[in-house]
Amino acid sequence: MPLHLSPSPSFRDQLTASERPLIGAWICSGSPIVAEIVAGSGLDWTLIDGEHSPIGLESMLSLLQAVAPYPITPVVRLAANDPVLIKQVLDLGAQNLLVPMVNTAEEASRAVAATRYPPLGTRGVGSALARAAQFNRIENYLQRAHEITSLTVQIETDAAVRNSRAIAEVDGVDGVFIGPSDLAASMGLLGQQEHPDVIAAVEQTITEVRGAGKPVGVNAFSPATARRYLDAGASFVLVAADVSILARATEKIAAEWIPDQDATAHTSY
Repeated sequence: MPLHLSPSPSFRDQLTASERPLIGAWICSGSPIVAEIVAGSGLDWTLIDGEHSPIGLESMLSLLQAVAPYPITPVVRLAANDPVLIKQVLDLGAQNLLVPMVNTAEEASRAVAATRYPPLGTRGVGSALARAAQFNRIENYLQRAHEITSLTVQIETDAAVRNSRAIAEVDGVDGVFIGPSDLAASMGLLGQQEHPDVIAAVEQTITEVRGAGKPVGVNAFSPATARRYLDAGASFVLVAADVSILARATEKIAAEWIPDQDATAHTSY
């Protein structure tokens, strides 16, 4: 007799159930070992980054399998708001998606449609062959898919900030995530995520999204800035990344044990 499996709670479910903001870290390295270490850390959620990393479909599958046994909620960021890519990532078993560079309500609606089967959307049907439905071991997956998956869209331009309430109000958008790096660039402040105008734009977006009744999150590696955004009403934050943790920790070791090290001696490639 075949097993009947139950899906894990979605990121939307976790946000709804939590009485405090959810704290997470990026997985950018593509290493399943590193992903497993992050997953066992006690953090609430992790973002597997398919946009600015070497992570493709096969390695994304390995990362999802690596974190699956642990009490952490994985969210997968796609490379683009593309219906074919959305279909593939959902089918390989990503339950929670983050779609980048959503600037208008219309773009948000297209992302929602790509995550849902007809007549609710445009997602192609292939779940019987896919890990998404545990190879047909999740009962009524086709009818329930939109209930057991979650969609977060990313606001990361000045135009998106202006449209943030309309984006958040789109039915099927479960949350909004703010990207201060690209937002700063779009404002003519490349590399200045801590600029007062960028922080003000992030806080404006938090207010608008919360006003639409949706959870809102943000990326902030500065502890003081992360706490400021939490105080402003952010429901979920990313406060670190696997690659940055390793980079800063190894730099600290080098500085401690090689105090006279000449930084200019390093070769750049």
